Formats: sequence, structure tokens, C-alpha cells
Amino acid sequence: MIFTFFASHAQTTGSKAPEKITGPEIQFNYTTYDYGTVIKGEHDGNCEFAFKNTGTEPLILSNVQASCGCTTPSWPREPLLPGKSGVIKVHYNMGIGTFNKQITVTSNGKTDRIVLIIKGTVKDKPAEIVPEKQNNPTTEPQK
Repeated sequence: MIFTFFASHAQTTGSKAPEKITGPEIQFNYTTYDYGTVIKGEHDGNCEFAFKNTGTEPLILSNVQASCGCTTPSWPREPLLPGKSGVIKVHYNMGIGTFNKQITVTSNGKTDRIVLIIKGTVKDKPAEIVPEKQNNPTTEPQK
């Protein structure tokens, strides 16, 4: 009889249910957007960060701020209900060179600050090479 008590006790202590998170919580599909290497003028500089309120109460994004003036974020201003999704849109002014910019998202979520990153390299458009017209005296013009 003592043996069965210990066996049943061991089974219940090892299988603890995970704690349920209460309140709002923000979860992003990804937190870094890599533009890769692009040619100036061939990319509009726009990207999006999708997120979801995985909590139990409405999520409010109180501020979304870029690390410099060349990056402009826009975000939903209304509360996001539990289970609903939203998008933060980011526009980067595609200046020539390598970039690594941060966008800080502040919310009422359990994780109240999340840093999003955009990065990449913008190269100048290569100069078009126009072949020189060559005169070849050994050929006659076609008629």
C-alpha cells in the first residue's frame, strides 16, 4: 500500500500544467527584416512586421519609435483584442550604404518593449555603358 502512494505521488508532481499568462502580450512572427543587397531605386523601402495579441486582455501599442529620421513606422492606434493580429509598417529612405536600424515598440503587454530591426545594403545604380559606334572602313553600308 505504501508503494502505490509513492508511485501515484511521483506521477502528479512531475506533470505540472503550464501557467496561463493573463493580461495583454505581443508576439511577432519575426523581429528582423533583412532587405539584403538592393540597387537604389529598385526597392520602395517598405516592410511590415506582423504581430498578434497572445494575451487575455486588449493590447495597446503606446509608441513605435525609429532610431533615426530616415525610418518611419506606422502602427494601429486602437486596442487589439486577444487573439487578433496587427501590422507595423516601416518605411526606410533607401540611402546608399549599409544600414542597421532599430524600431522600438512600447506596449502594455507583459513584454512592454520589443526592438525590431531592419538591415541591408543599398548600392548605387551602375552607370549604363553605351558601346561606341565604330566605323569600319572595310565594310560597306547596307542598302
